[in-house]
Amino acid sequence: MLISLDIEKIEPLADGAAFGTAGAYERVIGKARGEVDPNHPGNRGIALIDKAPLNARGRVEYTTDFFILRPRDPAKGNGRILYEVNNRGRKMLFGNIADGPQGMNDPKTEKDVGNGFPLRLGYTIVWSGWDPDAPRANMGLGLTAPVATDNGQPIVQAVRDEFVSGTRGGALEAFKLSHEAATPEQPRCRLTLRERADDEPRELPLNQWSFVDARTIKLREGTKPRPGWIYEFHYEAKNPKVQALGFAATRDLVSHLRHDPAGRAATGGPIGHALAIGFSQAGRYLRNHISEGFNRDEEGRRVFDGILSHIAGVGRIFFNAPFAQPARTGTQHEDHFFPENEFPFSTATVDDPLTGRKGSLFRGDGSDPLLIETNTSTEYWQKGASLLHTDPLGTRDLTPPGNSRIYMIAGTQHGGRAGATTDAGPNVNPRNPHNPMPAVRALLVALDDWVVSGKEPPPSRVPTLAAGTLVEPGKTGFPAVPGAAVVKVTNQVAPPGDWVTPAPPKKAYRTLVCKVDGDGNEAAGIRLPDIAVPLATYTGWNEYKPPYPAGELADRDGSCLPFPADRAARQASGDPRPSVAERYTSGADYVSKVEAAVAALLKDRLLLAEDAERYVERAHKEPRVAP
Repeated sequence: MLISLDIEKIEPLADGAAFGTAGAYERVIGKARGEVDPNHPGNRGIALIDKAPLNARGRVEYTTDFFILRPRDPAKGNGRILYEVNNRGRKMLFGNIADGPQGMNDPKTEKDVGNGFPLRLGYTIVWSGWDPDAPRANMGLGLTAPVATDNGQPIVQAVRDEFVSGTRGGALEAFKLSHEAATPEQPRCRLTLRERADDEPRELPLNQWSFVDARTIKLREGTKPRPGWIYEFHYEAKNPKVQALGFAATRDLVSHLRHDPAGRAATGGPIGHALAIGFSQAGRYLRNHISEGFNRDEEGRRVFDGILSHIAGVGRIFFNAPFAQPARTGTQHEDHFFPENEFPFSTATVDDPLTGRKGSLFRGDGSDPLLIETNTSTEYWQKGASLLHTDPLGTRDLTPPGNSRIYMIAGTQHGGRAGATTDAGPNVNPRNPHNPMPAVRALLVALDDWVVSGKEPPPSRVPTLAAGTLVEPGKTGFPAVPGAAVVKVTNQVAPPGDWVTPAPPKKAYRTLVCKVDGDGNEAAGIRLPDIAVPLATYTGWNEYKPPYPAGELADRDGSCLPFPADRAARQASGDPRPSVAERYTSGADYVSKVEAAVAALLKDRLLLAEDAERYVERAHKEPRVAP
């Protein structure tokens, strides 16, 4: 439960600018202090809770950062919380769903909040810390959690860290350890290197690396990590934090803001419902939040009435365990064998022949929210998303329960957003710039309607076995586009094993992907206008090029392969796809087709009117189509 809500500042957002009928907003920033009873059924499952220090009341304490944007006049708001789970301490909401700038952790101006979409809807937007190791620089959100001990003595355990330079976070100058080394001495540790996960690791001699401090190692002076190669560090770590208190901290803060009159000091007014949204790691966090029972507070009340999890695939997070590493996310090339993907995957109840278990992501105890899960093409190739709607062996389609919907946004890469470019980076193909957020915006509105009025959202829209649109990765029917790298394997999803000294799994789940049309664009899912009326082929996969490990799936990047401009260019290149000029006889023809696609999406409630207008306006200005 929450003990105190300490507000440090209240100040205007965007100099008091109005956001639609919701009017002006305020920033409310502070810290919340809570404590949990380790013997309460809702807390007993927190790893290391039995080894945490207790206060005089026999409780385990924590402190979390919070950041709230609230309508200045509560009567103009919608009376609902939209809680965004932060991603590694970062606020992602405005850079995604509001088409705003990236990396905006301290929104102050109108520009910072993009098109202001969630503000115009009147939400009280809430963020708080959940990860004790999340960076707090630049208004990052973190959690202060206690260190567990064994009767007052340090807990020590063998752990494994993995580092790859240049694929996700830029070039690495040093390797930051997930936990404090118990004995930062070389002879007790081991650093290995390999190009691909299936290669035999090669141990680096002690003269090729050294400790900087108990949380950092580096290669010898003048040596830089090889781009894309896998470095693995085995060591004994100590002083684990009770990390999964982060689940309780989220639960307790939101419950307090909803139900305790004292919470109005932060929200400004009463709260009728709470919705949650999470992108990528944060979406996986929310799947974990549901499955581990944290959507029920200590009084037995539901925490979030509705949840939208975007680009989580079937994953959860490596969090509720001793010496956890929640920043990990497994792909075909890196972060193998960390316990992220664990049955059950689907909200449908199903048997798992690989583990002998039966279950659902949902608990069926009254705490389950209304759940919308959206994924892109990438999550089918890299994150096992087909297992959300097939049995574990991929032999039959599953029907999710009535309080669950699943959507694939076709032709999109994992980090798709407004302003993404086709810069290839370390990849063979140009990256995919397709923006899925118009569909996500529409589905957030649908989730809100579902929670508030009971109006059901559109039916799930995914590729299926029954329709012949869910297929093995080598059987998509992708055309032979000249010069393009074409991926034909998916990332393996298998039951978790020993993550410290891992061995290749003996059994794996069958993951499938979407069949494509003659252009190479996915034939099922939500086909936004750029996919339904295309000027290029858009995929959720790409491959690395040297000096990165050639042929490996390029993390979570997609590809954009433009169509030839005209028949002559098509014939000269040998491209089997019709050219732009051959498929659209004029600008008016192109606009007409876009208008038809927009109308269908509007009818199905998969697009909002404001986004429909933007698509049509853009079509009129499209320079790649002849007037």
